[in-house]
Amino acid sequence: MSSPISWEDQQAFLAVLEERSLSGAARRLGVSHATARSRIATLEAALGAVLFTRSANGLTPTEQARALEGPARAMALASEHFIRLAAAPPGEVAGVVRISVPEFVGVEVIPPMLKTLRDAHPAIQVELSLSNAPADLLAQEVDVAVRTVRPVQDALVARKAAVIPLGLFASDAYLRVRGTPASPADLARHDLIGPDRARADLAFAEALGPAFDRGRLALRTDSHPAQFAAARAGLGIAVAQVPAGAREPTLRRVLPEWVAARLETWIVTHESLRRVPRIRAVMDVLAAEFVRYQAPNPRS
Repeated sequence: MSSPISWEDQQAFLAVLEERSLSGAARRLGVSHATARSRIATLEAALGAVLFTRSANGLTPTEQARALEGPARAMALASEHFIRLAAAPPGEVAGVVRISVPEFVGVEVIPPMLKTLRDAHPAIQVELSLSNAPADLLAQEVDVAVRTVRPVQDALVARKAAVIPLGLFASDAYLRVRGTPASPADLARHDLIGPDRARADLAFAEALGPAFDRGRLALRTDSHPAQFAAARAGLGIAVAQVPAGAREPTLRRVLPEWVAARLETWIVTHESLRRVPRIRAVMDVLAAEFVRYQAPNPRS
């Protein structure tokens, strides 16, 4: 390696790797196409290696590029974490907090909680990441995560905030036409909404009984918010978090004594962040809000 490698060149490399084109990388970085091309050329010259080859699908990373992907992502995450830390005045409840939540929580559950957080701490800025895959808290990809499984890593600090039951819900309109199931056996005569290809969800649905076999479902989707929305639209009966379903005026709980599962909810952060004022404030608000969220509702 004949010359030092700049961080800008590494950013360009990661952008091309993810966008698979110079034009896409340029838009993402806010630079010209020529600048993006120049940064990749400079990086290749410094490494003495070709990083991308052209194909019908755009720029294809070489074996050398794939080997460099992990360190480049780690650098990007470290840079983002540095910026979030530097943006907050020491000791003040202010600055950026990046929060990772499951998709359903991000759409149907956490927005009112973030309003409470905003009212209490207006100087905190939230970045919200929605994914059912757990974010890497050890690499500090995010600052706080809401998880349904207790983390086992010693470097993580977790606070159990709730145990949320899952139940069956359908719209008033659907139940008026199709009737209300009186027993689990009655579900075989109804339109059911469930998973498509997600292995964990398919295994869960299979455990609920033969009515939830994939081939018998009226609608299949791996998106939990989409399942909830489909039930709300009258397409059939879906499994949903009981507090969310109970708060939806157009939905009614089916077989109210039956609980499909109970989801533990954990608020998690890295031990190095637990005493940072804005992190502590976010965790305190979310923990209190999830306690309220899980409280029994008269309509459930």
